[in-house]
Amino acid sequence: MCVCLPAMGQKKTSMKTLESQRAQLEKEIATLNRQLAQNSKNSSEAMSSLTLVRSKISAREKLIAGCDQTLRMLNDSIRTCQGEIDRLQARYDTLSLYYGRLIRGSYKNRDSRLWYMYLLSSESLGQGLRRFGYLRNLSNEMSEQAVKIRETQAELEVERERLSILKEQAEEMRQKIVQERSSLKSEEAEHNRLVEKLNKDRKKYQQQLQEKNKQKEALNRKIAELIRQQQQQASKGNKGKTGSKTTSTEIDTKLSNEFASNKGRLPWPVEGAIIERFGKHKHPVYQNVDLPQNNGVTLAVKRGTQAKAVFNGTVTQIVVLPGYNQCVLVSHGAYFTLYSKLKSVAVKVGQKVTTGQVVGTVDTIGGEDQFHFELWNGSTPQNPENWLRQ
Repeated sequence: MCVCLPAMGQKKTSMKTLESQRAQLEKEIATLNRQLAQNSKNSSEAMSSLTLVRSKISAREKLIAGCDQTLRMLNDSIRTCQGEIDRLQARYDTLSLYYGRLIRGSYKNRDSRLWYMYLLSSESLGQGLRRFGYLRNLSNEMSEQAVKIRETQAELEVERERLSILKEQAEEMRQKIVQERSSLKSEEAEHNRLVEKLNKDRKKYQQQLQEKNKQKEALNRKIAELIRQQQQQASKGNKGKTGSKTTSTEIDTKLSNEFASNKGRLPWPVEGAIIERFGKHKHPVYQNVDLPQNNGVTLAVKRGTQAKAVFNGTVTQIVVLPGYNQCVLVSHGAYFTLYSKLKSVAVKVGQKVTTGQVVGTVDTIGGEDQFHFELWNGSTPQNPENWLRQ
């Protein structure tokens, strides 16, 4: 990763942000590439591969856009730097010209006897002092001009070095953009190949799709049922406790408010690339097919990734569901978070967890290392991307 030296403080922040985003996108693309390499061993996973390729294309397009923006900022910095060099060069030339005149004048009158005669020929003491002051100022001025020239020359060298670095960075970025666009072209070709394969064996892949849709619908029903049961139990448990100083209702309300106040700042439960987003979507190939409501987000992750709690809470349920393996439901007052597709679980029902605590380890299901996460406000599913830190 190149080190950027933009001209202004505001651009420095933006460049750092762009570099951070670029590093994150490159990490996501690497994760997707690993998943695609695993999928390539199983020819029946064309739909899964298509999902990964589409996610990679999206990440690659964002990466290219970020690189284009970085290149524009580098070019702006190069123009600013060149303008500063031109200004310093003009100053250096002016100082050198004036200094040359001083030197030539001093050389013509280099005989010290002329200086003495100039002073001794003064008509009065006042005139002599003024002439002496003039000669002293002339000498000082020559010294000051020499210092200014050296300082300007040093500034010029710094700016020229800076310009050279900026030009190198710009060239590196141009080459990177060319490489990324070449990769994007290959990925688009792979996307088209998979679409053709899915259309060719439509019946086969629609059967696979139906099975996955059933699993997703079963998950949606089960989680909604578990949350409804939890709400009913909490409601019954709170009856008759209103006379105590601290009731369950008060504790839940406090936790709910704390959770809600962290909207947009919650940590991600895993590090990975989003391959399925929240909401209802059309099938990417079979346009007349509606996919079941996705109540969360699914991410491609590294094998063996640990899922962590996004906020303080209590484990209320651990269930096993087809296609999602072990699922952990954590309550945060009136809010709930779901951690699914886990191979092993590091918590138990009734246990209190804290932000960042390991909930379990992501499983490899059908050769895929993917994690599914949901966030609910009561019985209403929320888009996790609106709640998690961007």
